[in-house]
Amino acid sequence: MVNNIFTLLVIVFIFNIWSSEIQKFAFSIAAFIVAIVLATREFIQCFIGFIYILSSRPFRIGDWIQVGKYYGEVHSNDWAKLTLLEVNKHDYQYTGKTLYVPNSQLITSVIKNLNFLKRYAMHHFTIVRDDSVNPFIFIDTLHEKANLYCIEFKEVAMRYNQLIENRLDIKIAGPEPHIQISTSELGDTQVVFSIFCPTEKALGIEQKLTADFMALWFENKKNS
Repeated sequence: MVNNIFTLLVIVFIFNIWSSEIQKFAFSIAAFIVAIVLATREFIQCFIGFIYILSSRPFRIGDWIQVGKYYGEVHSNDWAKLTLLEVNKHDYQYTGKTLYVPNSQLITSVIKNLNFLKRYAMHHFTIVRDDSVNPFIFIDTLHEKANLYCIEFKEVAMRYNQLIENRLDIKIAGPEPHIQISTSELGDTQVVFSIFCPTEKALGIEQKLTADFMALWFENKKNS
């Protein structure tokens, strides 16, 4: 007991002598650890983002997704980055560019899975003209043209539309073509087309309907 008490007193005495040095050493260790964490913060966030993707599975390889302002097809994903093949959201075509998105952005950005756009898309486009012609005169003809261009895939579009609604538990427009007429802030006539169609046919149908609209527009303008 005397030896133990003596040893304890020696330890307390030495600690009192070296307390300031021990305290400085502890602060040095803490500062070093903080510096290491700050220097590797991006890597740590990337790793956490990778764990988040593995646990939540918001997408798979081959899916079309949107991360922040980036659109593309998922090519690969590792602990540091997500690799996307960029897709133009307006014409649904590959741009030929490869995007490397740090996994840290997957935590702070909204991830939208756009995989259904690979096959079918609700394609919107607008035609703007002056107010010299009333488009309601030939809007029925435009509806007939739109239905004619969509008739070849109408049944498949209906099934795919229902599949998307059931999977996402939401109601989406389609598969019937929609045409809406409005005016712009400058008083011009706007005709907005909404076509639920195969992604690869979207631009072709847009060009056909645009050609039909222009022909009807100039015909009615000439007769007015």
